[in-house]
Amino acid sequence: MLRVECEQENGFQAIADATFATLKLHGEAIVEVTLTDAETIRELNIATRGIDRPTDVLSFPMLETIDIFDQTHYPYSYDAECSAVRIGSVAICREIAVKQGEEYGHGTEREIAYLFAHGLLHLLGYDHETQEEEQEMTATAERILTGLGITRDI
Repeated sequence: MLRVECEQENGFQAIADATFATLKLHGEAIVEVTLTDAETIRELNIATRGIDRPTDVLSFPMLETIDIFDQTHYPYSYDAECSAVRIGSVAICREIAVKQGEEYGHGTEREIAYLFAHGLLHLLGYDHETQEEEQEMTATAERILTGLGITRDI
């Protein structure tokens, strides 16, 4: 099970559950999600990537490899208080999500859902350094969202 820590729900738990099932992951894990503004995500981007501009989503993975989420496999990322492995955090810029949702014609909530799925996949070892990786990552995110009925037709 993958638990979501977020001040605003936004359907993140359903996306986390679907991601865990789709990727056939096991154990107990926690992801932290923050919805933020353009200035805050710009500051995060500067501090972590040296890029002075806001971005739609940033992921901060805590794990180098993905295995069963338990204390045995991740003794240093295991949170005994929560009985789960902390896999990292995702920051989503609401302002950019609004613009992109309008631009792509599928609305803000669908865009935020996609950005969370995308960011979560980064935490779980996915990347898009090559065209093939990008296609696989995008297809996986779309499969997760479509399975939840979150389509581009919203």
